[in-house]
Amino acid sequence: MKRGFASDNNSGIHPDILNALSVANEGHEVGYGGDKYTEMAISRFRQEFGDQTDVYFVFNGTGANVLSLSTLTHSFHSVICAETAHIQVDECGAPEKFTGCKLLPVETIKGKITPEGISKYLHGFDFEHHSQPKVISISQVSELGTVYTVDEIRAITTLAHEFGLFVHMDGARIANAAVALNLPFRTFTVDAGVDVLSFGGTKNGMMQGEAVLFFNPELSKDAKYLRKQSMQLYSKMRFVSAQFLAYFENDLWKQNATHSNRMAQLLEKEVRQIPAIQLTQEVEANGVFAIVPPEIIPQLQEKYFFYMWDERRSEVRWMTSFDTQEEDILNFAALIKSLV
Repeated sequence: MKRGFASDNNSGIHPDILNALSVANEGHEVGYGGDKYTEMAISRFRQEFGDQTDVYFVFNGTGANVLSLSTLTHSFHSVICAETAHIQVDECGAPEKFTGCKLLPVETIKGKITPEGISKYLHGFDFEHHSQPKVISISQVSELGTVYTVDEIRAITTLAHEFGLFVHMDGARIANAAVALNLPFRTFTVDAGVDVLSFGGTKNGMMQGEAVLFFNPELSKDAKYLRKQSMQLYSKMRFVSAQFLAYFENDLWKQNATHSNRMAQLLEKEVRQIPAIQLTQEVEANGVFAIVPPEIIPQLQEKYFFYMWDERRSEVRWMTSFDTQEEDILNFAALIKSLV
């Protein structure tokens, strides 16, 4: 399949990750996380986020979000999130099914929620007829490709903690956010008041596997049981842990994310020169959103597959990956020009 712009999930696996899997494949190791690779990977995460960090590896992003939320909530709680959040739109109701919680969607500004938008749900506390707000969930990078600043995150966490709520961050593209902000991971997570983080790697060169990070071990006392119940406990966990070791080695995560962000910036630059294309969001990470003449979309998708974002306004989403090449961008832009 030709490299397209549908999703960074469609890219392959970075060769260093594949090599790490091959090395980890030698011999036998204790299952369910009792192996040396998992011990080293947990230690590596604690170097990044602090010694208090409690780490749980899972299969995928939905599993990470569900484990995060189910550990923080009871079924009578509610979770406040963006109307475009992955947990709201793209997880087939899994968070609601496994937590029993109600999701409360908030309108976004440039893909991000604000304390003002959140505040409308901060009522009904201790009233048994009302689901009890317990978690605010934000996506970093947002679903519209924009990035929360440290101050924006801190404003949300301050509000949350004032009302006794927790903050969960869906970090499926957290590496792209770190590169965009030019900051260490912990600066805009634990240091900014985030309580739980779904740390993703699959969209940035890994084969599979995400990590759930609890920054207060008191919050994660039941996490190991909930991970097992939610079918996210991998018996051969070394094959997730070994990937994360390679991911952090020599800042591979940063190299990959820097490249994919740069490819999105190049794509933005090229399509901005085409009057028929209207960019709809600021390009801050590895996503480009644009309104495209509807009559040319099928022809573009045939050559370089991508998804519609909003069919009503002919808005598309183009995602770049760690393996996107400049020639992909230039040839795609040339195709658009030829069709319009």
